[in-house]
Amino acid sequence: MAPRARAYWQGYLRLSLVSIGVELYAATSSAQATTLHQIHKPSGKRVRYEKVVPGVGPIDSADIVKGFEIGDDSYVVLEPDELDEIKLDSGKAIELVQFVGREEIDPRYFDRPYYLAPEGDVSTEGYAVIREALRRAGKIGIGRLTMRGRESIVAVTPLGKGLLVETLRYANELRSYEPYFVEIGEGDSDAEMVALASELIERKSAPFDPKAFKDSYAEALRDLVERKREGQAIVTTGEEERRGPGKVIDLIEALKRSVGESAPQPAHGKARAAEPAKKASPAKTASAKAAAKTGPVKKRA
Repeated sequence: MAPRARAYWQGYLRLSLVSIGVELYAATSSAQATTLHQIHKPSGKRVRYEKVVPGVGPIDSADIVKGFEIGDDSYVVLEPDELDEIKLDSGKAIELVQFVGREEIDPRYFDRPYYLAPEGDVSTEGYAVIREALRRAGKIGIGRLTMRGRESIVAVTPLGKGLLVETLRYANELRSYEPYFVEIGEGDSDAEMVALASELIERKSAPFDPKAFKDSYAEALRDLVERKREGQAIVTTGEEERRGPGKVIDLIEALKRSVGESAPQPAHGKARAAEPAKKASPAKTASAKAAAKTGPVKKRA
């Protein structure tokens, strides 16, 4: 059954001559986001911004057009009807034109996720057929989707009982990574350090659980807001505590310590064997007996 939220887009999922009625829903939510506003401190009122032009002053929205910057303070002005002419009609179909393995797509290209649900009971059967065909083939479908006048490349992937649609970035939207890594040497890394790092990775390997990761800043911000609302004292964390430990210079020593700290701990139920008590030497035994007879020594005045 489709979610009760309002559909972001409605249309068809098309595979060759087969068309299935579908609805697109946003997979992410900003409901939990904590938004801060700019406030005029003396009055406590929110800051508002007027639309102004230098040398002209405040202007009406009706006098505003869009422009493309071609130089310092130089623009090609584009009229609303000119932009409307090149705007793409909102397409009514996601047409699957290619199928690839998900691992074939560079992760940097994946952008925004959506849920694709069947539009009513009549679409459920065909929807399930496409979902299962993708799952059995181990492939994802690539298509195009037009929303709000802009065309996006999309990937369609089986997700549980449904389908996930992800918009993909165009090639010219990604920066090349090479300039950022150009100063990194190509020599082989130290074998011992690589082995230690590999062992640490192996010990810390586990299934990914997104619930285990918290947005610490958002939680601290909400807590700060609540405490201020209730009039509680605000205690700040010291700079050194926030900053954390300094840089570790000795990399191999840090790796060794990390591996040691991540080693499995012994079971709590096992008791360590008691070490046999060492026999006291005859001289020490005699001294102890003498001390017992004479009692504590009094301090001189």
